[in-house]
Amino acid sequence: MTRKQAAVSFTDGLGRKGTLPALPRRIVSLVPSQTELLADLGLEEAVVGVTRFCVHPPGWKVEKQIVGGTKNVRLDRVEALAPDLVLANVEENTRADVEALEKITLVYVTDVKDVPDALAMIRTVGNLTGRAEAAEKIAAEIEVGFGVLPAFKVRRAVYLIWRRPFMTVGGDTFIHDVMARGGLVNIFGERTRYPEVTPEELAAARPEVVLLSSEPYPFQEKHFDELRGWLPGTPLRLVDGELFSWYGSRLRRTPPYLRTLRADLG
Repeated sequence: MTRKQAAVSFTDGLGRKGTLPALPRRIVSLVPSQTELLADLGLEEAVVGVTRFCVHPPGWKVEKQIVGGTKNVRLDRVEALAPDLVLANVEENTRADVEALEKITLVYVTDVKDVPDALAMIRTVGNLTGRAEAAEKIAAEIEVGFGVLPAFKVRRAVYLIWRRPFMTVGGDTFIHDVMARGGLVNIFGERTRYPEVTPEELAAARPEVVLLSSEPYPFQEKHFDELRGWLPGTPLRLVDGELFSWYGSRLRRTPPYLRTLRADLG
């Protein structure tokens, strides 16, 4: 690929208009799912910094500079890397960090609430980094995968992301949209963001299935017993949180995963 590119104009997730004057040669990613996207776009040489939560691809945590966490970015480390582009996200990074980083370099902030948003983000990142063709291929594969999912039998579901206290997902989250595409109606969809729910509320909601995510809380089968006390007879399933919440190139794996999950649940 040529290292030359005309200036690219964009509007980011905060509604801000900007222009990337040239192909970025030094990129810092503050979003795990977008870090993996950059890898799948073939940008290993260009990416110089990632967060400690950027676990895919696994080798990058050793090869790249760790610039802190998603919520506590080490601004000094980012500045020392002299990036010409930082990728951030409305939900995963703080507004204070974004504003501080803007004084250092160009920051492109994404806001991904559903699968269409994810497809648009993938295509925009491809345009910004000179990988438009590769990004389009990834986006098209994801689009087709979700497009051919069958009309699953509707099941009323609760998706738990935390315990002590239990926390679930509201109707304005990416996870809510992915659930819906798998025929899983989010019982707490009328709430917003990531609300706490009591065991009594879980019992009163009478879900047909409870999904326990692998992240951010690492649920395991040993946690089933405490839930069975409140939800006797309700199916409990451990699910791969990355396949419900990562909105980058990993989404290619989500449609077949939903098929397998629904074959299990019926």
